[in-house]
Amino acid sequence: MSLNIAVDGPAGAGKSTIAKLVAKKKNIIYVDTGAMYRAIALYILRKGTDINDPDAVSKDCLGANVTIGYEDGAQIVYLNGENVNAYLRTEEVGNTASKTSAIPAVRARIFDLQQKLARENDCIMDGRDIGSVVLPNANPKIFLTASSEVRAKRRFDELTAKGETPDFDKIKADIEQRDYQDMHREISPLVKADDAHLIDTSDMTIDEVVDTICSLIV
Repeated sequence: MSLNIAVDGPAGAGKSTIAKLVAKKKNIIYVDTGAMYRAIALYILRKGTDINDPDAVSKDCLGANVTIGYEDGAQIVYLNGENVNAYLRTEEVGNTASKTSAIPAVRARIFDLQQKLARENDCIMDGRDIGSVVLPNANPKIFLTASSEVRAKRRFDELTAKGETPDFDKIKADIEQRDYQDMHREISPLVKADDAHLIDTSDMTIDEVVDTICSLIV
């Protein structure tokens, strides 16, 4: 049976950063769920499907097979066997993904692909509904969080380091609004699974969080 680790939590909690480090430390696959949605969007774009037609998108997305692997230590996203890393971060793909990911059939397709990856590989997966919906049998399940103040400060520092002049209060308000939307959305809302370990990273270093999660892996 594969080792599956689920990491859920609100925006800005550091899920992706932590999950990648745990994956490296434990030599398992980090499943980038956001990249999977982008790969589906790329497929839809290449087919010329009308992204404003949910029925057409629902039908065409079934032809996309998305897998994740590694080459020379770097994570590769494969779309029907093709390495599509170079195409996933374009603005067009991102904008398309934001629309197509709201379509139930696309989410269902990603759900199937995520479960297939988890059956076939030792992996860690992060998101909003991994422990509660996608990998209900994952062990351990982690719910990673931090106060909205801390998450806003992290984002503020990140943008400042890039030379931008962000508004802290706006960042904090946006995070709190995102939390509300994630917890109250109709499909797969953000929720802590009953058997998930709650880890508040507000006063923890990255290394401390990684070590805490690794200590829970049996």
